[in-house]
Amino acid sequence: MYIREAHPSDGWQMPANEQQGIVVKQPQTAAERVEVAEKCKLGLEISIPMLIDGIDNAVGLEYGAWPDRLYVIDKDGKIFYKGGMGPKGFNPHEMEKALEKLFAK
Repeated sequence: MYIREAHPSDGWQMPANEQQGIVVKQPQTAAERVEVAEKCKLGLEISIPMLIDGIDNAVGLEYGAWPDRLYVIDKDGKIFYKGGMGPKGFNPHEMEKALEKLFAK
């Protein structure tokens, strides 16, 4: 799920982002957010489907996703795994184990 920009150029811009040429203003419309998300997907070569939070940030607020958080949602739409708040709580290996457990069922 692509949520609001954590480090926009018109907000809390990170020097590392500037060095890497990642300079993005905080989208103000749904169309702008889609455009930024598409650039992100292409730039990171993400091959899985990407969902985009609305400009009202409803999903990000509901799931406490800022700045990043990992979730696994089961086929019934229930939360199977909820990672800690990023960046310190961002643990892909823990999520991988949760996915293995889910698919073993």
